[in-house]
Amino acid sequence: MHKLKAITPLGSDSPRIDTIGALTISEGVDSALASVAARAGQETAVRDLLAEKLSLSLPDVGRSADAAPLAAFWSAPEQWMITAPHDTHELLASELKAVLGDAASVVEQTDGWCRFDVIGDTLEDLFERLSNAPIRTMGASSVRRTTVEHVGVFLWRLSETHVAVFGPRSSAASLHHGLISVAKSIA
Repeated sequence: MHKLKAITPLGSDSPRIDTIGALTISEGVDSALASVAARAGQETAVRDLLAEKLSLSLPDVGRSADAAPLAAFWSAPEQWMITAPHDTHELLASELKAVLGDAASVVEQTDGWCRFDVIGDTLEDLFERLSNAPIRTMGASSVRRTTVEHVGVFLWRLSETHVAVFGPRSSAASLHHGLISVAKSIA
C-alpha cells in the first residue's frame, strides 16, 4: 500500500510563513479552487444559478465577490475562479458542476495553483517592483492578471494591507523567491 503524504506547493509538511520588515508572506494551502467557464450563450444562466443556489453573484471584469464561505474572482471573459475553505469544500468542483450542469465547464484547480498571502503596510512598494499592476489604485475586491518573476499570476486585493497571489503550482518556488527577494530589498 502506498503511503502518500500531502505537501505544500513549496514541498514542505507545513505552510511557509516569512516575516520581512513590515510584510508577512504566507503560503496558503487551506483553499479549494475551481474554474467556471460559461458555455456559449449560457453566461446569464450561470450567473442566475450561482446566485440562486449558492448566493454567489459573479463579479465583472477585474473584480471579486464574496459570499462566505465561497468567493469568486473574474479570470477571463465569461470565466471565474471560485474558492472556498478546503476543509468544508474539498470537492468544490463537483459541487459547482452539480449546480451548473451543462451551462458551464467546471474544472478542479486546487492542486494546479499556489497561493501566497502578502500582508503588511508596504505591500504596494513590493508589488510596484514585481509587476505592472496598478497596485496603488486597486481597491479591495480588485483582481488583475499580470506577471511576477516572469510567471503569470492573479493579484487579488483583499484589503488595503492584504493581497493574495495565485500562480501555477509548478512555479511556486520561483514566485516565492521573487516575493522574498523584493521584500528584503524594501525592508
